[in-house]
Amino acid sequence: MSTLQQKNPASVCFVTLGCKVNQTESEALGQLFRNNGYHVVSSTEKADVVVVNTCTVTNTGGAKSRQTIRRMVKAHPDAFMVVMGCYAQTAPGEILGIAGVDLVLGTQDRGKILELIDQVKKEQQPKSSVRTIWDAKTFEELPLIEEESRTRATLKIQEGCNQFCTYCIIPYARGPVRSRIPENAVTEAEKLVAAGYKEIVLTGIHTGSYGEDLGEDWDLARLVKALAQIKGLHRLRLSSIEPMEFTPELIDAIINYPAVCPHLHIPLQCGSDAILTRMKRPYTVKEFKELIQRLTSLQPGIAITTDVIVGFPGETEQNFQETLETVRSCGFSGIHVFPYSKREGTPAAKYPEQIPNKIKEERVKALLEVARESQEDYVRRFIGQRVEVLIERVSPEGVAAGHTGNYIQVHLPPREGKPWEGGELVECVLEKNHVRVNG
Repeated sequence: MSTLQQKNPASVCFVTLGCKVNQTESEALGQLFRNNGYHVVSSTEKADVVVVNTCTVTNTGGAKSRQTIRRMVKAHPDAFMVVMGCYAQTAPGEILGIAGVDLVLGTQDRGKILELIDQVKKEQQPKSSVRTIWDAKTFEELPLIEEESRTRATLKIQEGCNQFCTYCIIPYARGPVRSRIPENAVTEAEKLVAAGYKEIVLTGIHTGSYGEDLGEDWDLARLVKALAQIKGLHRLRLSSIEPMEFTPELIDAIINYPAVCPHLHIPLQCGSDAILTRMKRPYTVKEFKELIQRLTSLQPGIAITTDVIVGFPGETEQNFQETLETVRSCGFSGIHVFPYSKREGTPAAKYPEQIPNKIKEERVKALLEVARESQEDYVRRFIGQRVEVLIERVSPEGVAAGHTGNYIQVHLPPREGKPWEGGELVECVLEKNHVRVNG
């Protein structure tokens, strides 16, 4: 443990593994440290406090988290070392056993991090403050992020998951569903728009379950409608929503409110009913396809991206061919393909008929080829059309990169006269050589 005297101003660095929710939480904690006089520095700079925000979606996620912790301890031998996040929540004892770790936080009590650091420094004894996740009853409010880029902001509205798919550890790491108080979500969104953000991305661990724990007449559809009407908000983008959570009211909000981006991420996970049942996914392939058809008929051109797991225990060649056929029929604009990864602590880890890695690799390769063709077919429909691009970054050479509302990644050549700027909304005709596929 560092015995260095607190310098003024002190510095903190964050190393974040895993999902966008983790990234959002790290940025919010960075703001908390800034609010208390710290400088946030990169992980390669000297820091008084190092925070590693871990992931545990797969066994390899846990191993990567351990490697990262050890690497950061070695790189910052005098720093106060905090480990937080999903892996910390599910294995606090393992982490506390790593030499050089001072404080273990899980996925609760992040807002108390500075008090806990002070407590450990006084006691001069490494500490785990991880509480059982099933005690979590309310959404934890973290500071508004004030010093990030003014292009796209992430607004976390929900925590936890009650679904318990057989392959997934997340309910054990994040606990039960807790929804953010709607007034707080709307107030933060208004502040983000006032700060200059053009796009807000709604996110959570199980976003579509928003409101089910509030005991009021609130759900995701009502919140989306409230946010979409904020004056000055150009784009409201929804992150992953489960197929069975598309109520008529939510579909109405997506289709009829111009600020809502015509881009949805709907996890399929598998295109075979037999495997969906083993995964404990509460829908059939037919129901999934009917949802896609309903959305695309109501809003032609809407982009729908998805996740697919291949090589789930018991997946036969016929099951996999069913998945390929399902994916081909849906016209996805993008597909994230994952080989099944056994995660200890989940039911599927104990299932018989685990698929050999070689077969999983072959199936991933075959599905990636279908995914590439599907994405190219989708993008081709928009070549020559006028689109709006939100510029997210500009290279030193002046090349701008950004996304359309339907999430096509676009690269624009340097502009004569006035260079491109991040946060600009630009109308242009989409040209084939300016589109980045699988970018």
